[in-house]
Parts: sequence; structure tokens; C-alpha cells
Amino acid sequence: MTYVCITFFVLLFLNFYTAGTSRQLFCKSKETAMIERCHLAAGELADLEVFSTSTVSNAFSRMGSQSLSRILVTNQSGQVIYDSQEENSAVGKNALFPVIVYALRGNDVFSWQFQNRAMYSQAATPIYAYGTLIGAVYMAEYNSQQGALMQSLQVNILSITLVLEAVVIVFSMIYAATFSRRLRKIMESIRIIREGDYSHQVAMGGNDELTVLGNEFNAMAQRLQTSEQKRQQFVSDASHELKTPLASIKLLSDSILQNDMDMETVREFVSDIGEEAERLNRMSQKLLSLSSIDSQVSADCEILNIAPTVIRVVKMLEGIAKAGDIAVTLDVQDVCPVLIVEDDLYQIAFNLIENGIKYNIPGGTLSVRVYRDGENAVLQVTDSGVGIPEEAMSHLFERFYRVDKARSRSSGGSGLGLAIVYNLVRRHQGEITVSSSLGHGSSFRVVFPIFDTEEAES
Repeated sequence: MTYVCITFFVLLFLNFYTAGTSRQLFCKSKETAMIERCHLAAGELADLEVFSTSTVSNAFSRMGSQSLSRILVTNQSGQVIYDSQEENSAVGKNALFPVIVYALRGNDVFSWQFQNRAMYSQAATPIYAYGTLIGAVYMAEYNSQQGALMQSLQVNILSITLVLEAVVIVFSMIYAATFSRRLRKIMESIRIIREGDYSHQVAMGGNDELTVLGNEFNAMAQRLQTSEQKRQQFVSDASHELKTPLASIKLLSDSILQNDMDMETVREFVSDIGEEAERLNRMSQKLLSLSSIDSQVSADCEILNIAPTVIRVVKMLEGIAKAGDIAVTLDVQDVCPVLIVEDDLYQIAFNLIENGIKYNIPGGTLSVRVYRDGENAVLQVTDSGVGIPEEAMSHLFERFYRVDKARSRSSGGSGLGLAIVYNLVRRHQGEITVSSSLGHGSSFRVVFPIFDTEEAES
């Protein structure tokens, strides 16, 4: 019923709008034509040597007045000096028509009425001779044929509107019955799922939008339980990334407490702690919106060499590497400028290098390389650790995925690190690939396009 009412009022509005528009278009056309005729007549009358009843009458005899019901010509004071209507002629009388009054004020005037199935139009324009107002010309037209045509058009529009509304009503009844029956099946399935039966499937049939909805509902039911478990684990999993700046703060604070340092060095370390605290604040905001990280727009990109950031990360993690008896080798090239957010680059390097240490074997090695490969800057982290099973390679960058759940939990992993690395690399037009051999280590390769300042300026 709501749909029927809406369509009824829409069709009714279109009916009135179409009828009104057609009237306005017809009126505009009629106005142009009649004002033009008045201008032509005013031009002829302005050229008369003597402006009198006889000369005006002769002028109109030459011009003709087909289809016009009445023509009046007045002098500048409004007195009629010519009337095409012989019976009850207004010659010698003052014209009291409003259109003539406005015309004598120097205006082109037009008005129309639709009554008794006929169009009644009036137009008047001033007559100027050598820039001086000498009178006005008035024309009227009463046309029953045009009125009948307009009346017929309005009736046809109304008839079409009523037929369309009847079709809408019939269609709506059929559609509502079919739609409601199929929609009730989905509603019943929703109630079943709400009660905890995630194995329930709804069979819709057909090939329309409700069928698609039913298929999506079935897929949602299959994934609902897994999604709920992931949602519950999100808070604990997020700590994996939050601990990165916390570990940096702890390392710096331990260095201050366990070593004798001069005041300048202490200030430098405290400054680094402040930077890491700020990084922690920014990172917490990013983790809260991890699901939409792909749509984030970097507003603070800058041209950076990869090397200094990677060197800083390696120095930050040297203590952890020594504690695990991991030998870290660093090979960097200075000229590898890329367009990136520094915090994002730090996150990428920190996660990859930390994973290379964390999942390595005692006495193992970790190689960190930064080099230029043609038009690309490459960060490559290779470890001699446990490696990655082949079946896990396709899921490695999925959020919350852990290769070895027991080992990951014992080392603090949550499956977010590589997912964040993957999204950050893609957000900066980079690529990340991995090669691994189970029991022989893994190699992660991150590639960014080179952004040379000199080329950009040229």
C-alpha cells in the first residue's frame, strides 16, 4: 500500500507538472508570436505621417489581421483612435484595459486565460515615433481550437496516469505476495541462526536479488562463528603490535639504568623514549582501525632513504639478537630514496627484522640488506630459522593467521604483524614476497619504487 500510494502521488504530480508545463510552453510560444505581431504593427504605425483613425485603419488594411479577435490603437493619453470591432466600437473612448495602461508606460504586456475550452490571449506594446511615445497597439485573440487541443492533451495525460496506476497496483499485489513469502523464509532462518544453529542453510531458489541475499546469508552463517572468535581475540592480538614501541622504550630505559652515561647521552635516550611513546599512541589508533587500513590516505609522506631507518631498527634490536645468540649482518646502500611515511617504514622494518630474530634458531644468522635494483629500492630480510610450511604460504599475510600457534603464543605473536606489513607495503605502492624452505629459514623481500628528487624536479 505504501508503494501504491507513493506511485499514485508521483504520477499525480507528473500529471499536473506535465499539464502545467505544456500550458506554459504553449503560452510562451503564443506570447512570442503576439508580441512580435504587436511590434510589427507598432513599427508600421510609427512611420505614418499623420496618426489618425483613417491612416491607422488604412495601415491595418494593408497588414491584415487574420485570427485576431480585436485590435485597438490608442494615442499617448489612452484615447482609442482605431478599433477593429465595428459593433460597439470604442473609438473616441478612453481604453481602460490594464494591458493598454501598462503598454502606455513603455512596457510590452501579455496575458492569457483558459476558459470555456478556449484560449483567450491579449498583448499590447507602446508605439514610439522618433523616440517619443505616441500611443499603444492592443491585440486580442480568442481561439477555441487551441483550447480544445489543450483540453484534449490534459485528458489524455490524465487517462495515461490512471492506466499506469492501475498497472502499478496489479503489479504491486503480485510482487508483494511473492516477495513477502520469500522474505519470510530468510527471517525464519535469521531466527534459527540467532538461537545458535550456525549450520542452518536457507534454500531460496530463483535467480534474483533475494537469491543472492540467501547465498550471502548462508556464507555469513558459515563464517559467523569464526568471525566471533576473531572478534573476541582482537584485543589480545593487538598487543602484538603495541609491544613494538613498548619494547623500544624498555630497551632504552634499561640502557639508562644499567649503564653509566653522560647527561648528553641520557637526554638523547630520553628523547628517543618520548618518540617511541608518541609512536605507541599513533599505532594504537591504527590498530583500532586495522580492518580499514587499506582505505587510509597517507597525508604525511616524505622522501626518505631507507637505510637510516633500517640501521636504527637493527640497533634497537641488537640486544634481543645477542640474547638469542643470533648473528646479524647489515648491508645497506645509502642512495635508496622512496616516498613513504617514516613511521610506516619503521613498522615494516621492525616487524620483519623482529620476526627474523624471534623465529630463528640459537646460533643462527640474520641478514638485512638494503639495495637498489634498477628503478626499485629493496629491503631484504633473510634468516636461518625454522622456515614456513608450504601450505601456510598462501595464508601468511592474512590477519590473525599464525603458522605455529603454540610457538607464536610463547613468543608473543598474534598473527597481526605480517598482515600490517603487507597492508603498509601495498599502501605505498610496494610489493612484498617471501621464499622459504622448512628448516632452512625464510627470506622476505620488500620492493618500493625509487623516488629520485632530481628526476622529480626535472
